[in-house]
Amino acid sequence: MKKIIAVDGPAGAGKSTVSKIVAKKLSYTYIDTGAMYRAVGLKVLTRGGNFDENFIVDTARDIDIKLDAAGKIFLDGANVTQKIRTPEVSKAASDVAKVGFVRKKLTELQREMAALGSVVMDGRDIGTQVLPNADLKIFLTASVDERARRRFEELKAKGHAAEFDTIREEIILRDKQDSQREIAPLKQAEDAILLDTTNLSIDEVVAKILELAGNVTC
Repeated sequence: MKKIIAVDGPAGAGKSTVSKIVAKKLSYTYIDTGAMYRAVGLKVLTRGGNFDENFIVDTARDIDIKLDAAGKIFLDGANVTQKIRTPEVSKAASDVAKVGFVRKKLTELQREMAALGSVVMDGRDIGTQVLPNADLKIFLTASVDERARRRFEELKAKGHAAEFDTIREEIILRDKQDSQREIAPLKQAEDAILLDTTNLSIDEVVAKILELAGNVTC
């Protein structure tokens, strides 16, 4: 039975980690929409970092973004899976996500990916905008301090210089940008199930989502 699972939530809530595991356990396709916006942000940065809307539209117009079954993301043919996971690119992703042309282009691509069903898609507007008819909607969140701690540990593990207080401020700013933007703001869909992961392990969150998915009928 093909189901579509939408997982939304703020930066650092663990959406990608959890969604990837859930998809693997269900033998579903995992689609990381945040990585797609990061790819656009990376391209803008590599072209000089001009975040004027016209420049962003010009940059995104002929952009080629692909995700493979292993979760790797390719930008114009190049594997950028690691390059997009920096604070600078995270900020750039939030900036390009405000642009209507970018959201329309990526939303169409995301809907095409989900059309065959059996997918777990995560992002910030999946349940509200991209896949409003998803069979199961989850809104994943955690406290600001916990999300900052997770991001801090992630960056340290990858060898990036990181300061907890700086990361915490970046997350607060990102939350404000994502929830207050005019186009497809971050918010919980009315029919989404809220999961606060502050005091939960990854395995506990995965188990809960698998339980919810098992109770859903298409």
